[in-house]
Amino acid sequence: MKLPDFEAWAIFAKVAERGSFARAAEELQLSKPTVSKAVSRLEQSMGISLFNRNSRHMSLTESGRLLVGHANRILAEAEAAESEARGGTHRPSGLIRVAAPMTFGIQHLSPVLPGFLEQYPEIDISVDFSDALVDLVAEGYDLALRIAALADSSLRARRLCRVRLLLIATSTYLDRIGRPTHPRDLEELKSFVYTNNSAPGTVRLTRANTGEEFVLSQASRFRADNAEAFLPALNADLGFGLFPEFMIWDGLRDGRFEQILPEWDAASIALYLVTPSSTLRPFRVSVFLEHLAKAFEHPPWAVSAP
Repeated sequence: MKLPDFEAWAIFAKVAERGSFARAAEELQLSKPTVSKAVSRLEQSMGISLFNRNSRHMSLTESGRLLVGHANRILAEAEAAESEARGGTHRPSGLIRVAAPMTFGIQHLSPVLPGFLEQYPEIDISVDFSDALVDLVAEGYDLALRIAALADSSLRARRLCRVRLLLIATSTYLDRIGRPTHPRDLEELKSFVYTNNSAPGTVRLTRANTGEEFVLSQASRFRADNAEAFLPALNADLGFGLFPEFMIWDGLRDGRFEQILPEWDAASIALYLVTPSSTLRPFRVSVFLEHLAKAFEHPPWAVSAP
């Protein structure tokens, strides 16, 4: 029985991650010809091309995209096994790839990264800020931050804190149109509608003291797939919308914004750390997960305990 060429698979994963034979060779401390030969060896053994190459650009072929998830798992499992065998006695090093929602990532993830980078000078971090739902395994991410009510999946998820969704407007806007006394009053008004979910414009509300339920159907004045886009219009007193509290907490605190119908609650979501299903992970990823868990244990936006 011929064993798989594990070295070639691992090198393929690193080339795909770095997007360059030269950068992969530098990180792996191998020569560029060695890296190139390993990928060619893998391609020849399977009879397929893994990369489209020319003098200026390189990209994964369709076959490469289908196989890179397997390569990433092989590399991650080997790194994790070595970390476990060493008992965490070595300094963590290498690249951590992270996916994070655009607004949350820039506003709240980015500020907690400098302390980690200072503490672990041999770790590099690559963050992709996007509201798209990425495939962690296939696209080679070590972890993702997700703000949602997570459905069942093969991934491992660690809940960090609650994120409330609040109906928000400016006090000036509410002074002009009047303060609603029931959610049905809002259906007469045009609002900001977030479209990056399964039911745009539908908000399920529950009255806290009675349990009464109401499904609010928003009429849209402005629709977008990122709620941060609504903030200039919100500040200009042009409507109301449903916002995650991490986006508007400072405006509530300083009085610029006002919560509409505070006795009615929208279903809360939560901030999660999501990783591939394997229980083994590189030491650098483990220490980063703990850093994030500590950073968001008491988030600055939370007005009540998670």
